[in-house]
Amino acid sequence: MRPFCPIFSADPLLNKVPVSRWFILLVWLMQAMPGSAQATTAEPTVSRIEQLARQRPDSAYLLIKQALAKAAAENDRLTEGDYLQQLGLLFYHQGNYSQAINYLLQSQKIFRTANVPDRLARNLNELGTVYYYNRQSSLARKQFDEALAMYRQIRSQQGMARTYGNIGHLYEKKGDLSQAFHYQRLALANYQAIKDPVGLSKIYENLGSIYEDRALYDSARYYYQNALTMSDQSRDEIGRLEIVNNLGDLYRKTGRYRQALDIYDQVKKLAEQKGEKYQLNGAYRDLGKTYQLMNRHDSAYHYFELSHDLTDEIYATDNNRQIALLQTLYDVEQKDNEIARLSAEKRMNVILTVTAVLVLVLIGVLGAVIISRQRLKIRNEQALNQQNQEIFRTQNELMQVELTNKQLAEENLRYQLELKGKELTSHTLHLIQKNQVLEELKSDLNTILKDDKRDQRKQLKQLVQKIGQSFSQDKNWDDFRTTFDQVHPNFFSNLTRHFPDLTATDLRLIALLKMNMSSADIATMLAISPDSLRVSRYRLRKKLGLAEGESLSGYIQRFV
Repeated sequence: MRPFCPIFSADPLLNKVPVSRWFILLVWLMQAMPGSAQATTAEPTVSRIEQLARQRPDSAYLLIKQALAKAAAENDRLTEGDYLQQLGLLFYHQGNYSQAINYLLQSQKIFRTANVPDRLARNLNELGTVYYYNRQSSLARKQFDEALAMYRQIRSQQGMARTYGNIGHLYEKKGDLSQAFHYQRLALANYQAIKDPVGLSKIYENLGSIYEDRALYDSARYYYQNALTMSDQSRDEIGRLEIVNNLGDLYRKTGRYRQALDIYDQVKKLAEQKGEKYQLNGAYRDLGKTYQLMNRHDSAYHYFELSHDLTDEIYATDNNRQIALLQTLYDVEQKDNEIARLSAEKRMNVILTVTAVLVLVLIGVLGAVIISRQRLKIRNEQALNQQNQEIFRTQNELMQVELTNKQLAEENLRYQLELKGKELTSHTLHLIQKNQVLEELKSDLNTILKDDKRDQRKQLKQLVQKIGQSFSQDKNWDDFRTTFDQVHPNFFSNLTRHFPDLTATDLRLIALLKMNMSSADIATMLAISPDSLRVSRYRLRKKLGLAEGESLSGYIQRFV
């Protein structure tokens, strides 16, 4: 199942790979400026902001803020709403959903007041998407339903198709594939009516994904091929990469590994040419999966390593961009505060100058007033400085308390680990002692059974059977495993993931070897003879695939 990716734009230009980050910023601003002819019709979509956010989100933020200030100064409310929406989408692509929702709601308020259904419907679609990623599916559906009603009112088939696609995605992510298919078919019908190749490509891809989730791979391939045809018509090279990669997934899932490898290699080469790191990372990962299914583990490991390295690189790049955006936000806030302060001071100086000219006859009184104001200003600045120092001191104390709490938590964790280790050792010794006692009792009773007293022989035989049954009881082993998992978390889960054929007896033997116990104690714990223990160790070596001469105990000690 593909990630949630609503259809917010039908403009094929928005899906092209940027040639220059600054060229894109300039073109976008020219399109979005209030005086532009396109500004009244161009949709401020997720795709447009995504292009900016991928390159220089900090620069995009500054440019949008400048345009927003200009629109506010000119009292152009609709353009102001557009730019607020652009800011919301910028923060959405940086993962700051709360800030994105805040800006989108401000934009929505303007559009509702101005009663512009087309802009409001677009805003509802964008807000619904952010709500979905913020794990508020019910609110997302509410926005989509209202957007759909508005598009029906203004008879916008493109808007209806886009919204149907969004609702279909919601159902797909909930696992309701029948409803998802229904809404995607509605979206398809509307896109077919307006002959929109970009929208058709996305919907065909969505339908292919639904059939792929249902394991109906022939139908999925049919829709993916249609999506590929539409993307070729719209010259959407990035979208074509995604669709071709999906076709490779179908080949891999149906066991046609060689065809899958050819497709993934095609995606890899094209992604390298276009500089699409996300698509390239997906190709590396899918190549690794395919080679792994073909048992070519060296090749699988190679591509998994490439994917891991590229993921780290993408993560570092995204982090740097987010840091740059945060720094820009801080600088802008500081600048706004400074401008406000200077404006206040300027107004104050003008007032003082005019007052001085108008009331020259009252120069003495005016002087007293000025002195009073200056003293008040000094007191305010002193109070502000004292408040800032108090805030700094409080923050420093909070940081010290937090550091102390972390140290205490680490000490407590170490103490708990030592305690669990002691508890595990004590529990193991208890099991050894219990099994030794039972073994001795069983041996003594077997000796008594050699007597000819039949009644006594029958009773003792029953007693021996009960003692023998106690060796196979799993309660103590369950308690032992619980304590063992606390001391060695994820050990058993990692072991069974690598070696799914291991039995419960094998896991018990491995646990005792992990504790570095002697063979005699292990035999007592498992209630078997030393010869049986040697056989069990031999079988376990074969299941683990150890080479001759490799230490079983050493391998288990190293395994994590």
